[in-house]
Amino acid sequence: MVLSLDRLTKTYANKKAVDNLSIEMRPGVYGLVGGNGAGKTTLMRMISAILEPTSGEVLLDGKNVADMGADYRDMLGYLPQDFGYYPHYTAKDYLHYIAVLKGIPRREAVSKSKHLLDEVGLSDVANKKIRTFSGGMKQRLGIAQAILNDPQILILDEPTAGLDPKERVRFRNLISSFASNRIVLLSTHIVTDVEAIADRVLVMKNGRIVSQGSIRDLLEEVEGHVWEIAVEPSETDKWEAETTVANLRREDNRTILRIISEDPPSDSAVSVPATLEDLYLYHFPTERS
Repeated sequence: MVLSLDRLTKTYANKKAVDNLSIEMRPGVYGLVGGNGAGKTTLMRMISAILEPTSGEVLLDGKNVADMGADYRDMLGYLPQDFGYYPHYTAKDYLHYIAVLKGIPRREAVSKSKHLLDEVGLSDVANKKIRTFSGGMKQRLGIAQAILNDPQILILDEPTAGLDPKERVRFRNLISSFASNRIVLLSTHIVTDVEAIADRVLVMKNGRIVSQGSIRDLLEEVEGHVWEIAVEPSETDKWEAETTVANLRREDNRTILRIISEDPPSDSAVSVPATLEDLYLYHFPTERS
């Protein structure tokens, strides 16, 4: 199975949200990272056949997904940033309703709903109204509905938003076990989630993929550009104003700054191993993950 984006473009007024983008995806987990306004959500909506491209095509094994209609939708699972739900439904009834929309037979729907509610840690509130759920619980329900039809292509837009660390680990384990022989595209600002489960990372900026590859390959891109220096606490604001500071910590009476810079920021700077978060800040110096 190959999902191909061929010169995909989406223009709004005079702005290109996605700009002549071409990539190929095969089974595995793809982490899509980028700053606000990079075009990630627009790209995912076009892949999900919700949004029509201005030009270019989304192809599955050489077939335009726009021509595949229901055959493509049957293979697709999608969790948007703000997924719709019915507040007066229970979690169980909501999944049963989504199963009807996806054409899943009732007996199978009941079995799968029960299993998925357990997988996402909601089995004990299966009969509670969704309006009583916390944001994290609603997000977990959204993840369950996205994989209810056992999709071959799973599109997840900020799926870990609102999840606490324990919930995020549960989600990552679920996606890792689910991803075998499937294409999973995961967009998130939480780069540690991408680092934990992605086979490949796509870095998106101004509607284009500016870097892509395995985490190991991409870290080579930023190696030699991550430094640590010790400064007086009173100097911290100056360094933050003039450089990209990824992290700071107190050590004795000094502040240790982790700085992303092409060149050593000072004579005392020490080169340190890079992380995916460093790569993110290398491409998006004004963003903080």
